[in-house]
Amino acid sequence: MTAVLLALASAALFGGMTVAVRLGLRGVEAGAATLATVIPALGVGLVAAGIRHDLHGIWPFLLAGLLAPGGSQILFTLAVREVGASRTSVTVGGAPLVAVAIAVIFLGEPLAVGALGVVAGGVLLGAERDRPAHLRAIGFAFAAGAATLFAIRDNLVRDLHAHANPESAAAATLVAGTVAAIIWTRKVPSRRELIRLTPAGLCFGLSYICLFEAYWRGRVTVVSPLVATESLWGVALSAVLFRGSERVGVRLAIGAVLVVAGGALIGIYR
Repeated sequence: MTAVLLALASAALFGGMTVAVRLGLRGVEAGAATLATVIPALGVGLVAAGIRHDLHGIWPFLLAGLLAPGGSQILFTLAVREVGASRTSVTVGGAPLVAVAIAVIFLGEPLAVGALGVVAGGVLLGAERDRPAHLRAIGFAFAAGAATLFAIRDNLVRDLHAHANPESAAAATLVAGTVAAIIWTRKVPSRRELIRLTPAGLCFGLSYICLFEAYWRGRVTVVSPLVATESLWGVALSAVLFRGSERVGVRLAIGAVLVVAGGALIGIYR
């Protein structure tokens, strides 16, 4: 049950981060926004890691961090810029399809009931016909790329979880992610940009801590689909805050509900 609650907490925080990135992007270039989001998240991770004072076995997580949050957060920010918070949330919610497939094939985990519901939500988004015309297909490609990197990261973290403590491992991935963002951005974000993206970064950092704590207690086939319930948070908050620009329609709403229903089934039949 602890893994389930931690995964759901990570999902809620990640959904809040998605919307906060959308708000912070106004007037901020995507590269600067990525770095300005990761820096506060790194601060959260370092504080959490400082409580344990244990750096044993963290080097593999530095490599994992180049994938996510390194590459994934870059693609994620670009996706939010192109297609908004709600559609990015639902697209990224399809990450369990990849994560579960990897876990079943390579880690020998059993298939969790409800994973198909999570995936069905992503399929509905792909079939959406009433999305605003200004949303470009490249944005969905960015989101799908981010989802794939999230899925690979999830399996690496679970496979390596016995070699380090979760707080230090999370901080290590955030260090690598910050380095990747610096290399991509090649400039220091301004004070204004940091202020605008700090709420997103704090949500992101706390979400990461909860995620790693969950993976230290539960399988990928349980945790990953539950984290995908961030779609509901992203869609719900977007419907309230960006009603005019994102136009949350019936298909998008049903897709988000399917993701959450699949996550609930996983929690019940874990």
